Amino acid sequence: MTHLPDPAKKPPPKVEIWKLTKRFGSFTALDEVSFKIAPGRFHALLGENGAGKSTLVKCLMGTYRADGGSVVLDAAEVEISSPRAAQRLGLGMVYQHFTLVPSMTVAENLVLGDPDLTQVIDWPAQRASLEAFLADMPFRLDLDRLVSSLSAGEKQKLEILKQLRLGSRLLILDEPTSVLTPDEADQILGLMRRLTDEGRISVVLISHKLREVEAYADEVTVLRQGKLVGQGRVADLSRDDMVRMMVGDEPPAQVSARESSGEGAVMLDVQALCVDNDKGLPAVRDLDLQVRAGEIVGVAGISGNGQTEFVEVLAGQRAIAGGQPVVAGEPYHRTRTEMRARGIKLLPEAPLQNACVRGMSVAENLSLRRFDEAPMSRAGFWLNRRAMRARATELIAQFRVKTQGPDAPIETLSGGNVQRTVLARELADGANLLIVQNPCFGLDLKAVAEIRQRIVEARNGGTAVLLLSEDLDEILELSDRILVMSEGRIVYETTRDAARVQDIGRHMAQEGA
Repeated sequence: MTHLPDPAKKPPPKVEIWKLTKRFGSFTALDEVSFKIAPGRFHALLGENGAGKSTLVKCLMGTYRADGGSVVLDAAEVEISSPRAAQRLGLGMVYQHFTLVPSMTVAENLVLGDPDLTQVIDWPAQRASLEAFLADMPFRLDLDRLVSSLSAGEKQKLEILKQLRLGSRLLILDEPTSVLTPDEADQILGLMRRLTDEGRISVVLISHKLREVEAYADEVTVLRQGKLVGQGRVADLSRDDMVRMMVGDEPPAQVSARESSGEGAVMLDVQALCVDNDKGLPAVRDLDLQVRAGEIVGVAGISGNGQTEFVEVLAGQRAIAGGQPVVAGEPYHRTRTEMRARGIKLLPEAPLQNACVRGMSVAENLSLRRFDEAPMSRAGFWLNRRAMRARATELIAQFRVKTQGPDAPIETLSGGNVQRTVLARELADGANLLIVQNPCFGLDLKAVAEIRQRIVEARNGGTAVLLLSEDLDEILELSDRILVMSEGRIVYETTRDAARVQDIGRHMAQEGA
């Protein structure tokens, strides 16, 4: 039987990061960053995308070799040359996306992480070891359940259990709640806080959700453009203090005020829509919803409940198994020509993959809706590249896209600037119906504020907006009406004013649905 370290018997280390530096060619991603993580503390690491957070933790975990500086554990300088070396030192990481094997059981996934796993497994001895381990944990899972049957919250618990069983005494959590319901998020972070309060582990939390930092973290360290720009006790800092450290003196744009309007005409009407997934199994089941002009209908739900298939149908990328969408009272057949004529615009999930051509320039991607019309083309097929660049230059300035110019490849842009580019293309000529899915996933505070502002401005201008998002805070901030989608169906509806997070979260988790 593999003998693993007992995390309960060895206290968490005192960690000192001293002038840690990492360069990629001439670019300095991490510039002499120094800070301490006290034993048994819950430490938040904040910063916008590109601030250096990922580079820092990859240096800590041995994925990158730092070019300068040092890491000191319990007063001894250590060399972290690989993830295995980090593991031996008691450093562990729970990644944003699950690293589990869905077809295996909980027990098999726990054993699979053993560094000295033998070809022949003594399962009676392993089960006895696992049971003894779980008896000392603040939560447990059924060892015989398949991972594919676990909820997102249970999978996150299993990832944490894997690290604790390996003896991780400093646990890095990278956006751990991005796929969880509010109740699951609070439960996971509450359990981590309990373990730190008991002095069993230290936690480093990477999160864009300042509510989580305020609720659970003891201390915060903030990076900006690869440098340490602030730190302190969370109790001594306001939210404005943390935002200012993250983005500098220029605060994120405020989301436009919601303008009141009468009940608009029904722009999108979906009745009894059925859609199959890639395996031919039902993904969307008898789905009904309506979106009116001048309103944002937010659809909340945990990933994998039919949202992507639903958007793909509306985008004309997937066949319909039953039902028929109706737009402005007329059947909607989902062709490019029809979408252009009727003002139907889309910002799908992961737009660089789903709404752009990676090998094309910013100007070419901005022209995809109108490339075969004057002035973008002559006679319907000769491209007028001068007109394309001129129009792109206008939109780049209007939507504040940060790029080297209209001829820059779209794939060289940051995630937020890809989003701005696609929104510029979709909204430049106005929209009657705007469909957006997870528009701000993984973006920093400034990009999030700007994207949300554009969406509300479209709504205020009379556009019907269908917003599908796994970020409940985003749904609550933007939506006039809120629906919950679970197992391919709408299982709950409420107005913005009557919305209660607990009710929405319960239906997202399919409790009482």
